Amino acid sequence: MARALLLGVMAAAAVLGGCGESATLPLSAGTGPRPMLPAPRPTLLPTVNIAPATGWPAGLLPQAAAGTTVAAFARGLDHPRWLLVLPNGDVLVAETNAPERPEEGQGIKGWVMGLVMGRAGAGVPSADRISLLRDTDGDGVADLHTVLISNLHSPFGMALIGSELYVANSDAVLKFPYHPGDTRIASPGVQVLALPGGPINHHWTKNLVASADGRSLYVTVGSNSNVAERGMAVEAERAAIWQVDTDSGHHRLYATGLRNPNGLAWEPQTRALWTVVNERDEIGSDLVPDYLTSVRDGAFYGWPYSYYGGNVDARVQPPRPDLVASAIAPDYALGPHTASLGLASSVGTTLPARFAQGMFIGQHGSWNRSPHSGYKVIYVPFAAGQPAGPPDDVLTGFLSDKGEARGRPVGVALDRRGALLVADDVGNVVWRVSAAH
Repeated sequence: MARALLLGVMAAAAVLGGCGESATLPLSAGTGPRPMLPAPRPTLLPTVNIAPATGWPAGLLPQAAAGTTVAAFARGLDHPRWLLVLPNGDVLVAETNAPERPEEGQGIKGWVMGLVMGRAGAGVPSADRISLLRDTDGDGVADLHTVLISNLHSPFGMALIGSELYVANSDAVLKFPYHPGDTRIASPGVQVLALPGGPINHHWTKNLVASADGRSLYVTVGSNSNVAERGMAVEAERAAIWQVDTDSGHHRLYATGLRNPNGLAWEPQTRALWTVVNERDEIGSDLVPDYLTSVRDGAFYGWPYSYYGGNVDARVQPPRPDLVASAIAPDYALGPHTASLGLASSVGTTLPARFAQGMFIGQHGSWNRSPHSGYKVIYVPFAAGQPAGPPDDVLTGFLSDKGEARGRPVGVALDRRGALLVADDVGNVVWRVSAAH
């Protein structure tokens, strides 16, 4: 008991003041198709380096890339996380946060993580709604803001198929009737299928994207732990992307071993599905890079037994060398602990030509790395359907010189005029990045 109390005091001090090891490699070493993967450096207490959430000072904006400009598309939102642009140009935003998870916060580690999330701006109650933003006069600023759907359960991903709007709650996929121009949906949602939830629901965000023919949904389901420290029984059908039949609701595991997949996007040239994945924590500031990868049907990507192919994680017991032997290395590393969440194809953008063919990625930012990583929106160029070069910064300035988080970017999407929208869940803003004139 005394040791547990001591660890708790030490951990609380870590939350308030930062502790642990620091990176020995530049962030660029963990970025690209062949990242450097040094030896793990586990510590008694994890590296904790929180960027306290402060919000945006009056008059201050993020810094947009050369040739672009940024403005607030909508302000005064409540933890905006995810975006969907409808065919008529309306923008849907999921205002959401973690559901109640009574067993997630148990024990010293759970208590510490609660402090971490609170200081990082993730401790607010969930608004549990999807709002609609409309720019009626075309000036790049939403002048109509209504609640489209309320009383949801930590909603995240959204997809429109014909006249049905699909919403991924933290524990189920629902569908709602939708007609172009609707500003309020009062009809109750119909459950398509249940998703893993429960009293832990560690990675609660569930995203989805529709196939081109509308017959399938692809749904992300993150793991229920960091590296299966709660046992594999609570990981059933997690750390995976599901393929769901929209007519019957039946599903199968499309790809597995993906610790926490979030953003999903179709690559237009090859029509392949791509995702961004948050990798594991607590083995050093240089490990493990989050990543962008194409998603192969039936593929296993390593979690929890290994990372980047056959790099075994010795913390996971018992080991599974048979699965490690089959693990596929992802396509492109995004830097360790960047918390890359948002993903959108750039095809159709009206930003400068260097952004014409690739992927935009919203990086929510680190807590388990010193120095900080993420806290920006980047662009990865593609050629012939594959990443083809180093990333470019699109939107920065989310961290102050003091290491405080003015904002944290999450979902990204192109609006009907080809500008880039960015959901900022600490700034409570949706930013709009457009070409400078």
